[in-house]
Amino acid sequence: MAKMKIKSGDTVRIIAGKDKGKEGKIIKVDKKSERVFVEGANMITKHAKPSAANQQGGIIQQEGAIHASNVMYVHKNKPVRLGVKEVEGKNGQVKRVRFAKSTGEVID
Repeated sequence: MAKMKIKSGDTVRIIAGKDKGKEGKIIKVDKKSERVFVEGANMITKHAKPSAANQQGGIIQQEGAIHASNVMYVHKNKPVRLGVKEVEGKNGQVKRVRFAKSTGEVID
């Protein structure tokens, strides 16, 4: 299992599937199954019984999971591949940071 370089809150573009070309923020990341939930993409319908939280019940639209290999991080309005490298920070501490492979720019 490869380490996922995508985090919750990142903006990504979908590169495969029925929602190809759509962009959105990542809501949730499931590291175990290497899947992500992208805001407004891969919408599924779910039938919900009435409960204390949802008095009405009925049919609910919500985001479905997309495999992490089918999304790319968007950096300066372009989809880029991500890499991880170690950078020396303050007091000589080694810190792991993500960077765009095409430009080499550090993302965080």
